[in-house]
Amino acid sequence: MKILRYFFDTAFRNIRIDKWANLLTIISISIGLSILCAFVMITFNMDSVIQRWSNSFGLVVYLNQDISKETEASLQKRFQQDSDITEVTYISKEVALEEVKKSLGTNAVLIDDFNKNPLPSTFELKIKSSLLDPLVIKKKAADLKTLFGVNDVLYGEKWLSSLSVIAKTMKIVAIVFACAIFIATTFTTYNTIKIFFYRRKEEIKTLKLLGATNSFTRFPFLIEGLFVGITGGVVSALFILGLSSFTTLKVIEFMPSIKAIMAPFPLQVYLLIPVTGAFMSLLGSFIAVGKIRY
Repeated sequence: MKILRYFFDTAFRNIRIDKWANLLTIISISIGLSILCAFVMITFNMDSVIQRWSNSFGLVVYLNQDISKETEASLQKRFQQDSDITEVTYISKEVALEEVKKSLGTNAVLIDDFNKNPLPSTFELKIKSSLLDPLVIKKKAADLKTLFGVNDVLYGEKWLSSLSVIAKTMKIVAIVFACAIFIATTFTTYNTIKIFFYRRKEEIKTLKLLGATNSFTRFPFLIEGLFVGITGGVVSALFILGLSSFTTLKVIEFMPSIKAIMAPFPLQVYLLIPVTGAFMSLLGSFIAVGKIRY
């Protein structure tokens, strides 16, 4: 217990002595984590928007004009039994015509010139969100189009492809960005601890002459690195929380539309930021003290 207390006393004494260097390291870590978290927040919100949009995505199955009621019922039963389809909505040609008339308003008289209803009956099919891949949906639409009584199957093919590309690109960029911040933060702590180590070289030599082991002399540096990482993570978490709160409470007053795409981080994420900072900083410290030879 006395040894552990000595480690912490030594670490915090060193932090006070080199307070400005430690402060710069803390600021560097907090800036790196804040940039990373801001980017992750943007990706998180985009993914949230995409998920909400995907819930309204579906296929529209256009039926033949001369299709019988029995065939329509058969198709409806088949769609309802399909495990890939979560919702089936039947719109008869009569209902479709009424909707068109409502949307045309006073111009609805133009439709009265037709001898018969030109609109086909349709089925609107909602697909599982887990299957919203352009290739999967394309194959699904092609399969449905081969069914007897089906004239055509339409869906937002270009929209779905663009959405898929954006989602995948954002995730890849987030991973690359996270790796870059991880390396930069670890390297920053590595250099800081290495400099501190050489500054206290004479003190360490004295401890070695008194019989101190390598682990004994290195442990305070690991505690110092851990403290710096946690502090940088806390500063970053508070900054991101403040930025999120400001956006939610103030910016939304001037831009109400941002509410539709703004989703705050869960509380667990804010707790994870200091842990991430501690891990990266501790790793840098561990590498630094491991590479030093007495």
